[in-house]
Amino acid sequence: MASSLSRSASHGSPAAASPTPTPSLLRRFSPDFCALAALRPIRPAASSAKSPRDTTTSTEQEQQLAAPCRGACEEPPPSPSASSTMDAPDSAALRVGIIGFGNFGQFIAGGIQRQGHAVLATSRSDYSDYCAAHGIRFFRSLEALCEEQPDVLLVCSSILSTESVVRAIPLAKLRPDTIVADVLSVKQFPRNLLLELNLPSSILPPEFGIVCTHPMFGPESGKHGWRNLPFVYDKVRVAEEGAQKAKCDRFLSIFEQEGCRMVEMSCAEHDRHAAGSQFITHTIGRVLAQLNLQSTPINTKGYETLLQLTENTVSDSFDLYYGLFMYNVNATEQMDKLDRAFEKVKQMLYGRLHGVLRKQIVERVPMPGAPLLGSREAKDSPAASREEMKHLSPRVADVPSPCHTFSPVAFSTVKC
Repeated sequence: MASSLSRSASHGSPAAASPTPTPSLLRRFSPDFCALAALRPIRPAASSAKSPRDTTTSTEQEQQLAAPCRGACEEPPPSPSASSTMDAPDSAALRVGIIGFGNFGQFIAGGIQRQGHAVLATSRSDYSDYCAAHGIRFFRSLEALCEEQPDVLLVCSSILSTESVVRAIPLAKLRPDTIVADVLSVKQFPRNLLLELNLPSSILPPEFGIVCTHPMFGPESGKHGWRNLPFVYDKVRVAEEGAQKAKCDRFLSIFEQEGCRMVEMSCAEHDRHAAGSQFITHTIGRVLAQLNLQSTPINTKGYETLLQLTENTVSDSFDLYYGLFMYNVNATEQMDKLDRAFEKVKQMLYGRLHGVLRKQIVERVPMPGAPLLGSREAKDSPAASREEMKHLSPRVADVPSPCHTFSPVAFSTVKC
């Protein structure tokens, strides 16, 4: 075998005629045929003149013969399509854990899933059936959820219960680069709560990321999509590079890809604006609800708007409204401004009425629309009735007529 191989090598290549060391193939139990692939006998030059089709066939045969050798000596390269399919979800998809899976938590989870991210949820109530129907993993305890080490922990609890919920988070079960975010309607309160460091009541270690957000919409206003709806956020504490920064960018991109109008704003500035818009809206709606407004056959567009405002406001819990007042330092000032504004409007009305009455009483100028003296309407007026009463006996004259009442506002009698 060795002699035939040497003859083939010397016949095919001039360089092979030089003396070479004795091959080690004879000393091995299993010959390395891959190393001998290049030593196959070469056909004579006369037979090499073939048609292009024959050349192609010969080349394919050589590749097929060499393929087993390459497979035995080398590892096949990974398929690009298979590699990208396996790596894409791990590198791009987030695992967002939602604490508090009520109406708003479910609403936010829908947008997160639409962007291809996984949702994990926990809540005081049992939403396991809802989660099973929507491809969400539900955990009956906060500890069990944190053991899954989500990339982002999103607090969707009520304002009043936020502090107790945050203090119950088992931080030791989470990765150090975890991002803790919230969606509360007030922002300074959760920011200060999560930043309580170097205190006995410390909440988050310094390596945890903090992002305060407020979607300025809800299940009702966002039921047809989130496009052009404002989303306020403040990156309170996020690493400038590395995995935590990448997680934060992907988390915020969820709302950007959903079409939200992204507004980066400090928590203090947010609360100033929210007190003059959101809190006032809820306050007016609550006041109108106390009037027990009802629809009428002659509703105007403005009145329809007030009815809709009342309905939207009352649909939210009173705890939400109380939270907007209690945990926003600007709410008390807005309430005082509202009181002063209402008093000013009343003064404008009563001030004009006082001027009209003074002209009528002192200057004897009749009120607009009042009957002229001597006319039939004037004879039937309350003033004429009083003149007739003067001619009656004092006892009869002192008895008030059941058909007339005294109005302390208008300072005049009103006919029944």
